[in-house]
Amino acid sequence: MSNARLTGTAAPEALPLYTLADAEDYVAAASFRYGAPRQLGVELEWTVHHIADPRRPVEACHLRRALGPHTPPVLDPDSPHQPLPGGSLVTVEPGGQIEISSTPHDSLAALLATVTADIARLTDLLGAVGLRLGEHGTDPYRPPRRVLHTPRYLAMEHAFDRVGSAGRTMMYSTAGLQVCLDVGERDRAATRWAAVHALGPVLLAVFANSPVLAGRRTGWASSRMALLYGTDPSRTHPASIGGDPAIRWARRAVRTPLLSVPRLGPQWDIPNGITFDQWIAGALPGHPTTADLAYHLSTLFPPVRPRGYLEVRYLDAQPAGEWILPVVAMAVLFRRESTVDAVMELAAPAVDRWVQAARRGLADPVLARVARGLNTLLGEVLGDAQLPPALEAEVAEGLERRFVPR
Repeated sequence: MSNARLTGTAAPEALPLYTLADAEDYVAAASFRYGAPRQLGVELEWTVHHIADPRRPVEACHLRRALGPHTPPVLDPDSPHQPLPGGSLVTVEPGGQIEISSTPHDSLAALLATVTADIARLTDLLGAVGLRLGEHGTDPYRPPRRVLHTPRYLAMEHAFDRVGSAGRTMMYSTAGLQVCLDVGERDRAATRWAAVHALGPVLLAVFANSPVLAGRRTGWASSRMALLYGTDPSRTHPASIGGDPAIRWARRAVRTPLLSVPRLGPQWDIPNGITFDQWIAGALPGHPTTADLAYHLSTLFPPVRPRGYLEVRYLDAQPAGEWILPVVAMAVLFRRESTVDAVMELAAPAVDRWVQAARRGLADPVLARVARGLNTLLGEVLGDAQLPPALEAEVAEGLERRFVPR
């Protein structure tokens, strides 16, 4: 989900940035938009496989044929790129993964219904050409392979290869589920920011769903998050908690090395290690603009990324239909501020257990204990979701099964 889709505004004019303070002010204002929390969104990503042989590579032509008028411009510049019937927009990731981004909704029940219908439509489109959606956070069948040959992804590949192989595999072989929450009122934003991070390790553990990569068990419950950890810590590690989150995020963002710089032509690579604030100081030719800074922000991949709203990125893709469970859980846990405070207290013992969560899931005893407490809290507030009774009962059973496995 892009900022424009959530706010309904057009992209702003690109303005030159002459000082570090201007850049930090831009990041803070663009990343944290305050107001009463009311909207929800979701982004769902899947690996894509041939039904007859999931190990067979999927080519760009297969995706174009399946998606038709919903094909994104990166695959077909002449495509009308129509949304799915419920409004979800289809995009394609560099390894051929398909992603749909919902429109924002005030009603959780409406969000679930429209996205469910859009997934059904997408499934039908793929099935008609012999393709299907994957059900894990990593590709369990195939080695990483680039499908999209664009300057952005080529430059990203070159930059990540300086660190190791994890970045390339993350780009081409992983699939996530992202929940988008409002930042909230200014006086509550720091607490909500802290709570969504505190929840990260335990929800990562509860919904870890990527133990196999390219035909082998990796030893990680969430191989997807393990790959993120190994990609480039400067852009993938969790944000620091405490103080004003907008100021702290802005300082981090402008001091993170540039991954690439869009230019005319096929080559977007830059010398290694140059940060955005160094570009402002003259490390690269010309003055950067707000458009350059917006692009730079799109190359940061922490577990929670502020984009005017909070884009929660620490969840693996889920089996068919079960994406609803983490979406409902996050929606009700952030619906009331009193519940947010309860989340902070319950999740405190596990706040720094990101690696343990990715490696062991709920086999970690601290995470398992926190998950049981959160399950009790979810039982108390699930009615806030205002779901149809049959769906609420189904979700309650599914959450119990995930948070307190037998």
